[in-house]
Amino acid sequence: MSQFDSIRPFYDAEVNAAIREIVDDPMLDAMMQFTFPEDQGKSWKDRMKHTHSLRDFQINFIYPAVRKVLEMSSEGLTVGGFDQLEQNTAYLFISNHRDIILDTSLLNASLFENGLVMTTSAIGDNLIKKPFIHVLSRLNRNFAIRRGLSGRALLESSQLASQFIHKSLLRENRSVWTAQREGRTKDGNDSTQKGVLKMLTLAEKGSSPFNFFEKIQLVPVSISYEYDPTDSLKIPELIAKSKEEIYVKGENEDFITLLSGIMGSKKRIHIQVNKVMTEEVRQLKKEELTQNEKLSKLGELIDQEIWKGYKLWPSNYIAHDLLHQKSQFTSQYTAAEKASFEKRLSQKVNQENPLEVEKFLSMYAYPVVNQLGL
Repeated sequence: MSQFDSIRPFYDAEVNAAIREIVDDPMLDAMMQFTFPEDQGKSWKDRMKHTHSLRDFQINFIYPAVRKVLEMSSEGLTVGGFDQLEQNTAYLFISNHRDIILDTSLLNASLFENGLVMTTSAIGDNLIKKPFIHVLSRLNRNFAIRRGLSGRALLESSQLASQFIHKSLLRENRSVWTAQREGRTKDGNDSTQKGVLKMLTLAEKGSSPFNFFEKIQLVPVSISYEYDPTDSLKIPELIAKSKEEIYVKGENEDFITLLSGIMGSKKRIHIQVNKVMTEEVRQLKKEELTQNEKLSKLGELIDQEIWKGYKLWPSNYIAHDLLHQKSQFTSQYTAAEKASFEKRLSQKVNQENPLEVEKFLSMYAYPVVNQLGL
C-alpha cells in the first residue's frame, strides 16, 4: 500500500475499474443526461467505459458538465490573470472558498482552456461520504482532508496531506488547489487561516519549514459570485455562532449545499489569478521573524491579494448600502439591480428577524469592506 492510499485520487491504472463501478449509478446517469441532453442513446456510457486516465475523464465528462452548469445557472464566467502563468509549471493556488464543488471546477476549466496544468484539489472528507461522490471525487483528482480530528490524529493527518501536496508540486509537477481556510467562508470575510499555511510546511525537512514557500510558486486566487446560491443556507450557522451556540449540521446538509451550489442561480462569476508571490516570500524569508510570525505575515499578504482581486458586483455594493442605510455606492448599480437584490433578500430571509437580514447583507457587503480597507 502507498502511504497516500487513504487520501489520494485514483492512479490512471485504476480509472477504468472505478468508472465501471459507478457507470450504472442513477446519479451519474442524471449528471450525464444534464451534461449531454441530446445524447438520447447514452453513447456517453460507452465512451466512459473506454476511458483510462484522469485527464481524459476530466476533459471529456467533467469539463462539459461544468460548461453546462455555467450555461444553465449563470450569466457567464470571466477570468483574469491567467496570461501570467506558464505552461508545464506547477502552482499552489490558494483561494477564497465559496462553493464546495464549483470553485475548483471553474478554476480547472479555466486552466484547461488556457493550456495550463490542472490541479489536484483538497476536499473535506465530510463531503465525500456517499460512495458515489467519493469515487467521483477521486476521478476528478481530489485528495481528501480529514475533518473532525484533534490531538495526535490531527497532526498525523496534516502531515500526510502536507507530504501529498509536496509530492504533487515538487516531484510530479502537478498544480495544487487549497482553500485559504478550513471550509467555506460563510460570512463573506475571506481570511487565510495560519493553520492552513502551517499544514503546508509540515513536510519540509530542516530547521526552517518556511523554506517550502521558496521552493514553490504560490498564487492567491479570487473567485467572485454575483449571487451566492447557498447564501440563505449559511445563515443558521452564522446566527448560532453570533450567539456563541454550537451549530450541528443536518444529516444531509452538506449534500443539499453541494447540489444548491451547482444548480442555484449565480448570475455572473469572475475568477482572478493574482500575482505569483515569489518576491513577497523572498522578502519575508529575510526578515528577523519567528516561523509563526512569518506565517501570519504571509497570510495577511495572501488576504490582500485575494481582496484586491475580488470582483465587486452590484450585489456587493447594494448590500453594503442597505446594511449601513446609506447611498454611498449608488453609482455602482441600477435601480433595477437594487430591486432584484431586494426581492432576493425578501425571498431568502425572514424580514421580521433583524439578525437574519444583517447576516445575509453582511456576507455580500464584506468584500466591499475588505477592499476599502486596502
